[in-house]
Amino acid sequence: MHQRVWPEMLDALHETGWRNYSLFLRPEDGLVVGCFEAEDTAATEQRTAEHPVNTRWQAEMAQYFVEGSQPEPLLQYFHLA
Repeated sequence: MHQRVWPEMLDALHETGWRNYSLFLRPEDGLVVGCFEAEDTAATEQRTAEHPVNTRWQAEMAQYFVEGSQPEPLLQYFHLA
């Protein structure tokens, strides 16, 4: 799916404040880690969650997640600003 992200989803990410967004995959177990930059991360995530295109995208992506699973947050152990 991420090789052909909908153009309207890409527009929505830009509109809601996402910059320098990358996803990384560990093929042996399917772990995906993403990172992005934003002026205000919490506000960007809130605007994205409320965007109608994101709602459709998340419904489409749901097939790739285990129902009822809640991934543990990763522990940030280094950051250089």
